[in-house]
Amino acid sequence: MGSPKGPEKWGELKPEWAACKNGKMQSPIDLSNARVKFISQPEIRNYKPSNATLKNTGFEISVNWNNDTGSIFINGTEYLLQQVHWHTPSEHTIKGKRYDMELHMVHESFDLNVQNRTTVIGVLYKIDRPDEFLSKLNKSISSLIGKKGEERELGIIDPNDIQAESQSYYRYMGSLTTPPCNEGVIWSVNTKV
Repeated sequence: MGSPKGPEKWGELKPEWAACKNGKMQSPIDLSNARVKFISQPEIRNYKPSNATLKNTGFEISVNWNNDTGSIFINGTEYLLQQVHWHTPSEHTIKGKRYDMELHMVHESFDLNVQNRTTVIGVLYKIDRPDEFLSKLNKSISSLIGKKGEERELGIIDPNDIQAESQSYYRYMGSLTTPPCNEGVIWSVNTKV
């Protein structure tokens, strides 16, 4: 039994969040699920440094790029990197095991002919040596904790500093993990933890 406004209640809080309760392809899931495919090829990435803003949305603290910061290609479609955010502990599990943290790199396609216009690269973390990307942002992230709606300009941030390289992925069709829980999201979660 969670909070009266927690994830199990999201679908009842606003009509536009109904998918959180009634959706058939919701995320997160256990990555040993039958609908997950194992992809053994790296994603084609083309990221570049750009101005970014750190935001506390109330659900998460995210790094949002203000300009074109590059893209990835999945199945021949280009998806532009929009933002990254973290969840602790991880949202996805592998054979029931939850990890210490999960990074989501959210990308959008602006091609109106593409049916699934959102893709997310997920990176699972276990506590180990410091992460260089997070270490650079630590002071700014700490300053936004508990301050919903606030933002901090970060200057130039290079998404190539994110340790998200992997030779293989768990891929499945799912949803956003926070309201409005829209479905049709292509998930690619690194197999390397």
